[in-house]
Amino acid sequence: MIKSEEKIIDCTTEYRKLETLFICRPKYMEITEVINETQRHYINGNIDVDLAMEQHETFARILEKHGAEVIRLEPEHQLNEQVFTRDIGFCIGSRLFLSEMNTHIRGAEVDVLKQSLQDKGISYHRPFLQSIEGGDVMVDGDKIWVGISKRTTREAAETLQLQLGNDYQVIPLPIDDSILHLDCAFNILSPDWALIYPDAFAPADYQKLKENYHLIEVTAAEQFSMGTNVLSIGGGKVISMPQNKDVNEKMRRTGFQVIEVEFSEIIKSGGSFRCCSLPVYRSNS
Repeated sequence: MIKSEEKIIDCTTEYRKLETLFICRPKYMEITEVINETQRHYINGNIDVDLAMEQHETFARILEKHGAEVIRLEPEHQLNEQVFTRDIGFCIGSRLFLSEMNTHIRGAEVDVLKQSLQDKGISYHRPFLQSIEGGDVMVDGDKIWVGISKRTTREAAETLQLQLGNDYQVIPLPIDDSILHLDCAFNILSPDWALIYPDAFAPADYQKLKENYHLIEVTAAEQFSMGTNVLSIGGGKVISMPQNKDVNEKMRRTGFQVIEVEFSEIIKSGGSFRCCSLPVYRSNS
């Protein structure tokens, strides 16, 4: 049962205890129209949907085991990328924003989320005239890091700043054209630590991030296998793929508890654990 109205929306960081989130089973997952470089690599083999479903269900059960309320959106046949719920919205404090998708084949996913929110009586905001996707929005207290990418525009970042007002600082971070979203190259693990793929950023922006966090660098090989796209669930616990051995070991040495979950089939479409989760409530514990 979803939490009381006053606690439905509250996300002030990427790493506090994950209490409530939206996910969607990859029932109709398929690479049809290639929309990122990872898909291009896997297009010939495509997706084993049964295996993707099994891996996704394991992910959901682990989230529930660690105390999260998992709200499942209903998958629709024509929406092949619907598993990536992070992209269709994002929460900042007590506000939930619906994304403005860059690609037409994903626009209907936002409508599915909108209907679910309306059914549950959850309010939302949709102020954007230019594209902005949740994978490009990273929240850490009053700092909102926004990836400027093929999917998210500076104009939308400026709109977000206007919406949030002086209580927040929206910081644009241009990323290399080869990177789909910010969370494929940068991810905040705690107040002090973050993962980064250095080649995605200009030197000045890398330095800016280094001034705010101790940075754990991810190699090019593990960036391709979504090594940055982990999911923090609170208490220093991080869900990551077992294949990304280097970054997992670095996180463990830094004091994080790494929970390894197989997600090899789902990453073929260009996203991993953060991409497959839309947190709407993280507690202060």
